[in-house]
Amino acid sequence: MELGTLHHIAIVVSNYAKAKDFYMTKLGFQLVSEYDRPVKHDTVMMLVAGNVQIELFVRPNSPSRLSYPEALGLRHIAFQVNDVAQTVIELAELGVKAEPIRHDEFTGKAMTFIQDPDGQPIELHE
Repeated sequence: MELGTLHHIAIVVSNYAKAKDFYMTKLGFQLVSEYDRPVKHDTVMMLVAGNVQIELFVRPNSPSRLSYPEALGLRHIAFQVNDVAQTVIELAELGVKAEPIRHDEFTGKAMTFIQDPDGQPIELHE
């Protein structure tokens, strides 16, 4: 067996408008497809930015994410950016707060975290 590249990341979100605003307006993803699944009581949006695809499942009644203490499973997603400091400034202008910028202890590169409207941690890394 040989795995290829990562196909997509699936994220459950609670609010259609907030998720669409965050991922599309603030992070710059483009909508590829969107459809309702009445049997599952959700809406699915496939978004793309560069070579990254995110599949958002809008489910208003899902339980909240356990971030602190961290639960087992996926911890966060990370995006490489050219300049973390500049990206933080641009996101702040759009109302997205970032943690203080720090440097990765292994690579020495600048990094920080933001959160989506449901608290999903998103790392920004040079």
